[in-house]
Amino acid sequence: MKEKIIEWAKRYMPAGIISSTATILSSVFTYKITQNHLTTALVGTWVGNIVYFGYMLLVDIYNTHKELLKKGIKYSFTTFTLNIRALVVEFGFSEVVDSLLIRPTLMYYFPIWVNEIWLGIILAKIIADITFYVPAIIAYEYSKKKLRNFE
Repeated sequence: MKEKIIEWAKRYMPAGIISSTATILSSVFTYKITQNHLTTALVGTWVGNIVYFGYMLLVDIYNTHKELLKKGIKYSFTTFTLNIRALVVEFGFSEVVDSLLIRPTLMYYFPIWVNEIWLGIILAKIIADITFYVPAIIAYEYSKKKLRNFE
């Protein structure tokens, strides 16, 4: 189990750190401009998502390209679609529930409840991440076995 936790941390932690930073900065900036909790929650959610999944896609493309090069196989558009498919299986369910319900709701209410935008966003992000990663990790383990063989 220790090896799995290390694997998951290596896979998800860099994207999580970059995404968290983008989420907090964009949320605080949006709130300072708009003074609107709903706009802040939506901007923070979507900026974080774009950064997170952009990073994950780039890492998967890079790793697949490197793996295929060792075997003398070119990375192609078809390979790219397989990378996308694997990410959709890995994150699809988690992302829909997270982005449309859990994360924006928490990012709306927590800053109000703690009366501090940055602290509320951080707390909301931590709780939303827990509900996001459990199904994502289960789907990742499935996708490793079934969808990530690019030969």
